[in-house]
Amino acid sequence: MTTMTTFKGVLFDFSGTLLRIEPAERWLRAALDASGTAMDDAEVARTAAALERAGALPGGASPVEMPAELAELWEGRDRDAAHHRAVYTGLARQVPLPEPELYDALYDRHMTADAWIPYPDAAEVLARLHGAGIRIGVLSNIGWDLRPVLRAHGLDRHVDHYVLSYEHGVQKPEPKIFALACEALGLPPDEVLMVGDDRRADGGATALGCGYLPVDHLPAEERPDGLRPVLERVGLTGPAGPSPDPDASRSTSRS
Repeated sequence: MTTMTTFKGVLFDFSGTLLRIEPAERWLRAALDASGTAMDDAEVARTAAALERAGALPGGASPVEMPAELAELWEGRDRDAAHHRAVYTGLARQVPLPEPELYDALYDRHMTADAWIPYPDAAEVLARLHGAGIRIGVLSNIGWDLRPVLRAHGLDRHVDHYVLSYEHGVQKPEPKIFALACEALGLPPDEVLMVGDDRRADGGATALGCGYLPVDHLPAEERPDGLRPVLERVGLTGPAGPSPDPDASRSTSRS
């Protein structure tokens, strides 16, 4: 006999799950424009490709080759904000840029709302969950405060709690961070579904007893409905109707 789990809370990863970082070339052009640095189109394309291979764009591809001096820092990068900046600017410095201040400018750019593209179904899925009384958390391995990004894209209003690795000094897949997130939602692990694109990091939630739903880390335009299976997993099937005002039925706290 199979027992159906009733999920009362959903934890979402951030990068590659709710939003996707912009392409490396757009990222580089934005930093160049902000600093007033000129570079011809061909050089921009070559440099962006080199930065991508270096793994310098947080939320983008991992380094093709990890510099030995950064290897240890890389493993714990999401436990500390200073380490996160140091490792990504260090990776960027493997690629020559015309002005030294561009390395920090690139890092600063990736923390802006303009650098992130929400997946097309993110707002609808979050709104339907929230409207149905499902507790929602964002659980991210990250070295900076992502709340302003979600706020700028109108997603923050659906989120009850945030658990960010650098604020706790612990990162996925360590069980402690999943336990912290379940505690924040006020739910036992077996009533919480973790959604994320990293089978190792996000899938670590199953060790604590949470459910896990993987999504594909694809460009936003290539994954228009990858989050909709979440609705089925929590029993919200059928066409969406008007969402009730969540503030009328409960108060929302954020941490």
